[in-house]
Amino acid sequence: MNRALSLALAGALGLSLLAGCGGGSTSTPAPAETGSSETTPAETGSTAASGVIKIGGIGPLTGSAAVYGLATKQGAEVAVNEINALGGLQFELDFQDDEGDAEKAVNAYNALIGDGAQIIYGCTTTTPCVAVAAETNAARYFQLTPSASSTDVTAGRDNVFQVCFTDPNQGITAANYIKDNNLGTKVAVIYNNGDAYSTGVYNAFQATADEIGLEIVSVTTFPDDTNTDFTVQLGEAQKAGADLVFLPIYYTPTSLILNQAKTMGYEPTFFGCDGMDGILDLEGFDTSLAEGLMLMTPFNAWGEDERTVTFVTEYQEAYGGIPNQFAADGYDCMYAIYEACQAAGITADMSAQDICEALIAQFTSADFSVDGLTGTGMTWSINGEVSKAPVVVKVEGGVYVTQ
Repeated sequence: MNRALSLALAGALGLSLLAGCGGGSTSTPAPAETGSSETTPAETGSTAASGVIKIGGIGPLTGSAAVYGLATKQGAEVAVNEINALGGLQFELDFQDDEGDAEKAVNAYNALIGDGAQIIYGCTTTTPCVAVAAETNAARYFQLTPSASSTDVTAGRDNVFQVCFTDPNQGITAANYIKDNNLGTKVAVIYNNGDAYSTGVYNAFQATADEIGLEIVSVTTFPDDTNTDFTVQLGEAQKAGADLVFLPIYYTPTSLILNQAKTMGYEPTFFGCDGMDGILDLEGFDTSLAEGLMLMTPFNAWGEDERTVTFVTEYQEAYGGIPNQFAADGYDCMYAIYEACQAAGITADMSAQDICEALIAQFTSADFSVDGLTGTGMTWSINGEVSKAPVVVKVEGGVYVTQ
């Protein structure tokens, strides 16, 4: 039975959902509380003694990356409430703020473990996730991250899995897509050389471009996402005759780049990755500047399939906005854990270590797959990497149009 039918049979779902990087219809979702939060099991489910699996979540709810943490947190909350409304195995999510900082993420992990968490959900960003992954691996806690995409997150750790694409995967896919679809004859790249995500995507993009003969005429960098002046980088791209600019960066610097490019009269095709998702809902941003922008994302909130429509509707009811891919990845994380627990016969009275080993075996099983918002038939390799196809969208009329 597919999930949509199961939910329909379960009746109307009252949920509290997700938020984050992508905001409302044209506005940012109402922020959730910035401290820890807990989603309690629905009364309709089995809540007896250990009928509740305790899941500890970690991500930035405050600070410069809070928009991503809020998205993954609240995306997960949508799924938890849906799952609990089905009855049977129940989840309880306790999400702690790490402010995007590795030390604070480890502190949050220790607090969650002290409170009895049995599975770790997160972290949201790469550097904190790498730090926490070292802890979960040593203590044998199963960990699933919605959005920490570096290969460093899972390297050498059999207990850590990703729902998001890896950085190399995005770089390789972007280069091939640009080449195969003749989107640009001369390509410029602007990336953040102080960020593991941006650097990882760029390195794979450059290597693939060299292999397939995609001409890169300009490569410039900036040190961090607080950078506000990109005229030098854009000037070099324009001088080199680049008709496409690849931006493996987040949407905040992208918004400035688009604005400054317009001021300069420079109009190449701009092409980005999943970190760019959410730009249409950035407060104060003129969305007309993003017209024609292309990006890779696993989730299109304007999709018309039943699963997407239901999710977006529920999100709007709870937060007054449209979810982005970070929220969708968070949602898929919870269902992946739920379906693996169901298949593996996990019960809430099992130790975290026994749960960890059972989930590792289930996630890497040849017959385990998950249909979600961000991919159909998602599977995982023994190195924790997810297999699913990215979607390329283009901004047209203020919405994503799948290409």
